[in-house]
Amino acid sequence: MANPIYKVIFHNQNQVFELYARAIYQSEMYGFIEVEEFVFGEKAQLVVDPSEEKLKNEFASVKRSYIPMHAIVRIDEVEKEGAGKIVDIKGDKVAKFPFPAPMRQPGGDSE
Repeated sequence: MANPIYKVIFHNQNQVFELYARAIYQSEMYGFIEVEEFVFGEKAQLVVDPSEEKLKNEFASVKRSYIPMHAIVRIDEVEKEGAGKIVDIKGDKVAKFPFPAPMRQPGGDSE
């Protein structure tokens, strides 16, 4: 395959993003994946997908995106691009990355 296309699926806040790009690689910034050369669906389509339009607007002026590795769900090399989308997460079906509990301040509540 001369010019591969990658489907990248990742979490961002309470949404799952699915987008297509021609270049992905490990960033020099530790813990990040760089995504470049975003690919969006055909502009000649008669039916407009609002989810894909939202994605296009989100990445309209983005040259390169740095995505934290722990946010990546999956990266696939595909034959051709599909329709990118942003999906809201409903319910608790996706586990959130655990964060440490906030530290207690000295002199606070005594036990």
